[in-house]
Amino acid sequence: MAFELFAVIVAGFAGAGVMMLIMKLTGGPRWLVPLAAGAAMLGVTVSSEYGWYGRTVAGLPEGMVVADSVRRPVWWRPWTYAVPMTERFIALDTANLRANEATEGLYMADLYFFGRWRATQSLQVMVDCPGGRRAEPLRGDGGAPVWRDVGADDVIVSAVCTRV
Repeated sequence: MAFELFAVIVAGFAGAGVMMLIMKLTGGPRWLVPLAAGAAMLGVTVSSEYGWYGRTVAGLPEGMVVADSVRRPVWWRPWTYAVPMTERFIALDTANLRANEATEGLYMADLYFFGRWRATQSLQVMVDCPGGRRAEPLRGDGGAPVWRDVGADDVIVSAVCTRV
């Protein structure tokens, strides 16, 4: 976050400097200098926001695949109505999929939830490929897992079952 703040400040100074040079050469109105600084700062911010998803996915370790992503417009970023921005996604660790030896088609998978300006969270899920359902594993209270019938087209079930 500090790096992005620094980049925005530098972009503002650079935008103002370039416009000051143009004004010196052409003799244009001086009010364009702060306008250019603001436009440069906004441009760097928008570029950073849209580039977050690509940079994060490129930095994932080998064996991690994106199972689902959320793209939606938000009112405080009006440009996202034209091109929605990816604000969070779920990654599946395919390198650590574990099959249940007692039940065929049952797998334990590690999911990672990434979000812009949020800490990464992880969750283990059990996936029943033939049944099209998933559940969180036991939490230590001794109870049985609660299975959810989500269907084979669920993003997590399909991501796990197509990779085994």
